[in-house]
Amino acid sequence: MSSDLRLTVLGSATPYASADNPCSGYLVTGGGTRLWLDAGSGTLAQLRRHTRLDELDAIWISHLHADHSADLLTAYYGALYADIRLAAPIPLYGPPGIADRLAHFLTNTATRSPVESAFAVHELHDGHSARVGALTLTSRAVSHGMPAFAVRIEAAGKSLVYSGDSAPCPSLTELAEGCDVLLCEADSAQAESEPVHHTPEDAGDTAAKSGASRLIVTHVGPFLTPQQAISRASTRYDGPVDYASPGATFPIG
Repeated sequence: MSSDLRLTVLGSATPYASADNPCSGYLVTGGGTRLWLDAGSGTLAQLRRHTRLDELDAIWISHLHADHSADLLTAYYGALYADIRLAAPIPLYGPPGIADRLAHFLTNTATRSPVESAFAVHELHDGHSARVGALTLTSRAVSHGMPAFAVRIEAAGKSLVYSGDSAPCPSLTELAEGCDVLLCEADSAQAESEPVHHTPEDAGDTAAKSGASRLIVTHVGPFLTPQQAISRASTRYDGPVDYASPGATFPIG
């Protein structure tokens, strides 16, 4: 594993997986640390191309919509009932109530499923900070009509900011200030009356306002093509713009 900070796209589809693109999920590595960033449908299989569940240092979940969290359910089975043995539960950072949400789905008898045997749950809040191996994670609450978070991941002077799902908002712009890479959703083909997502133009604006060195658009909605998202974001942002193509790896900084 490279010691440099890197982002590998496990999937970026929304609102459901396509034949060649799982939902939202990423592997962030650096300094020997492995972080699974969002766990949308289909991402666990792609994660296993790169690492095992028992080799993860942590999991971070932006919000509890299924296209960002559903593969936690099968990860639970893998962690407890398959071919690996955890030395300790995997640290899981996620919105308030994440443990009970998982347990509600996984419990099939009068006895609550032992979610905490698979995951050591840490509930996020605005301004939450954590050290995961060589990585420093700072989370901010963002605007998605439900508890939702963005994260800034820093290591060795390099920084990656991931929007999760969010409308443009001051907390995301502040979090992304001066970052090397902004991984920003661009779900909406047109502006919403009560926005909960970015349009590609919004993603460009957030990158420009924050002074990000590079923009990667992700979570591109079904009524946009990746090239349209790149082109439209580029009308608002002068820096390099890429698309989070499944399987792609991006060096940070």
